[in-house]
Amino acid sequence: MQRAAENPANLGNATGAGDALDFYVGTFNLPYIFSLRFNPNGNQLHVLRISEATGPHSWLSLSPDQRTLYTTAWTKPTCSVAAYRNHGSTQQLELLGSRPVRNKPGYVTASSSHIFSVGGPTGEVFRVEHGGGIGPLAQELDFAGGQEADAPKAPDAVPHGDFGGLRHGAHGCDLGPDGRTLYVADIGRNCTWTFSVDGTGRRVLHDQRRHAAPRDDDGPRHAWPHPNGDVLYVVQEHSSIVDVFRIQRDAQGAVAALRHVQAASLLPQGKNARDYWADEVRLSGTPGGAGPEYLFASTRGLESRTRGYVCAFALNRDGTLKRTAAVDIWETPTSGGIANAIEPAPWQVRLAHSDLPQHIMAMTDSEAGKVFVLGFDGAKISMVSSITLEAPAGEDDHRGLVEPATAVWVRPR
Repeated sequence: MQRAAENPANLGNATGAGDALDFYVGTFNLPYIFSLRFNPNGNQLHVLRISEATGPHSWLSLSPDQRTLYTTAWTKPTCSVAAYRNHGSTQQLELLGSRPVRNKPGYVTASSSHIFSVGGPTGEVFRVEHGGGIGPLAQELDFAGGQEADAPKAPDAVPHGDFGGLRHGAHGCDLGPDGRTLYVADIGRNCTWTFSVDGTGRRVLHDQRRHAAPRDDDGPRHAWPHPNGDVLYVVQEHSSIVDVFRIQRDAQGAVAALRHVQAASLLPQGKNARDYWADEVRLSGTPGGAGPEYLFASTRGLESRTRGYVCAFALNRDGTLKRTAAVDIWETPTSGGIANAIEPAPWQVRLAHSDLPQHIMAMTDSEAGKVFVLGFDGAKISMVSSITLEAPAGEDDHRGLVEPATAVWVRPR
């Protein structure tokens, strides 16, 4: 099985100042997918196309060949995952179909043969149909195990609501670089689950193992593997820490243990983690085929008066952090709402009025209804461009703030 190609750790060469880059953005509240284009020649960001969707899509993920866009779908009365055909340079999307899931999904990712989704106490594995569509259900996952303590809490138990158990259950799932391991970050059970992946048997995932978080109050939200397959990064929603783990395997190749080696705070000194909820961890692109140079992570403010942060950490060649202190911590314009999700482009970019390539990333802000492009020159994070998303003209049923959720970059063909 192949590792999904949207992982920025797998791709990347510097692009010229005139090469436009495209990415998709879903929303938390409206049935649209926005196609955006960033042009480094002038650092301009604009909406290229707005596609109708089956419902709000909180998470987007491209297939390894970039031809299919998979999404979580917060549809009614039953939530689902959906698939869209990507029609190339116009970024036009065609719905291929959808499949229901048991609980509100927080994340979806795909290999060339299977689609993986998790949400709260459960998850699903679907087969990929010819042409990229979502095929039959291959396997169901259970993270709660019938334990009373792991039951989702009431929506008013946490700020912003529980999102169908997402804030007290499994939230993210990603494949290792060789496609043989699935990592599931589980906020509610304060652990990272690992599965061995076998695309040939009746059960796609097996060897389910629980790896407890380093601290009792961590809340693992997303886990992101280094392309060397030896290191895993986990962002802790409650403690606003990124932890670095060495992956230890048994003789059969299954993950036997995650050995904790480093911890880095995503907050400036003096800030209280109880005022924040961490969001994302990602790696920079890999120019010239080298390994990623930086790790990026983001936090959100729990209240609108508290602004979030985006951090950059320098990496050693083996994937560990050069220092647990961030190279830079950039304060976001607002709290970020329930977003402040960052997605680095797989390529470095020569921005207008800049001689050297920079790492850029898309950032969504559901409080302000905006999408940002940020730049990082190796020393400082800065805002390069921004745009406020608006629903299509004439859509009276969908007036009000568009709440951007997450972004995914499209590799030029």
